Amino acid sequence: MHPPHPTPPSPRIAVVGAGPGGLTCARILQLHGIPVTVFDRDGGPGARDQGGTLDLHEDNGQLALREAGLLAEFHRLARPEGQEMRQLDAASGTVGFHFVPDEHDRFKPEIDRGVLRDLLLDSLQPGTVRWDHTLRSVSGPEQGPRTLHFTDGTTVEADLVIGADGAWSKVRRAVSPAVPRYTGISFLEAWFHDVDRRHPEIAALVGQGGASAADGTRGMFAQRNGDDHIRVYLIQRTPADWITAAGLTPQDTDGIRALLLDRYRAWSPRLRRILTDNDGPYVDRPLHALPVPHTWTPSPTLTLLGDAAHLMPPLGVGVNLALLDAAELALALTRHPTVADAVHAYERTMLPRSHATQALLDGAAEGLLSDESHEGPPPHPEAAHPGAVGDHRG
Repeated sequence: MHPPHPTPPSPRIAVVGAGPGGLTCARILQLHGIPVTVFDRDGGPGARDQGGTLDLHEDNGQLALREAGLLAEFHRLARPEGQEMRQLDAASGTVGFHFVPDEHDRFKPEIDRGVLRDLLLDSLQPGTVRWDHTLRSVSGPEQGPRTLHFTDGTTVEADLVIGADGAWSKVRRAVSPAVPRYTGISFLEAWFHDVDRRHPEIAALVGQGGASAADGTRGMFAQRNGDDHIRVYLIQRTPADWITAAGLTPQDTDGIRALLLDRYRAWSPRLRRILTDNDGPYVDRPLHALPVPHTWTPSPTLTLLGDAAHLMPPLGVGVNLALLDAAELALALTRHPTVADAVHAYERTMLPRSHATQALLDGAAEGLLSDESHEGPPPHPEAAHPGAVGDHRG
């Protein structure tokens, strides 16, 4: 990326959503002396579980962190050994394909989502993030200024609104009628804590990275997280309301466990333990995606990044595209004389890229259920989290 031009006169920039994309955008803007405020509905940085682990790719996510001046710190915190991947046979539990990364492999190391978020938050100027601000709507003329209306009755004016608020983006509603649609594939998340001591057989089966299995109808992906945790995503082609249709509630852990044991009854006992020996309740995460391609009427005072712009099945690209979007938008704002010029330049690059990726991944979640053997790594689900398949923060 080329060095930026001198910083233009500072507009009032409001980023909605303190996920990785929104925070990366804010960080790069501040590095170039451009003021920015981030608004997030959480009560604070520790208000909720941030979800599982993410693999940041050398050719997009890591490029953005380099622009943010955080790449060295990322590599200090990341887990390159997390790139290990195993494909397991559903019926026997034996290992088929097994990828072990070279000790110097840094193409897509893993980092826990919460650790990445803390890295980004700590890099921002104090007071950048305004917590406990739930956006209700955005109003105002297309030429600006825009007004952000929050649920507590307060309002904020901005010359540019950046929607980094994920799948169910309130900012997106100001420029697009599109809403995410259920893909027909659902994740059910399960957690394992203190795995090397409490679940040694599962820890050995999963290894240092991820392990997957599928039988053509249902699948499983288990992934090592930091701090001796493993998260498991049970993958099914099923109606979105499959739990309530069975007469259960998401809180009925024993009932869901019995249902899983029946649905996965042909699987190896070794793998069935991964399905059912979890610590605590399951978390239902139906997968949604935006229409392909998703576009909107250009606005000089409002734009989108990450899942708010191009929500896709969580197959390892979402957070990387969100970070790349964030970097390109922030740098465009440093290089162009007006906000409108910057937004136009950013969308001219981002939209064709996201449309191509949307088309590539449209329906690709079905591949997570395939029982065909792989010569290369099996499909890699991106970490399910409160912002990846639930409310999708960009």
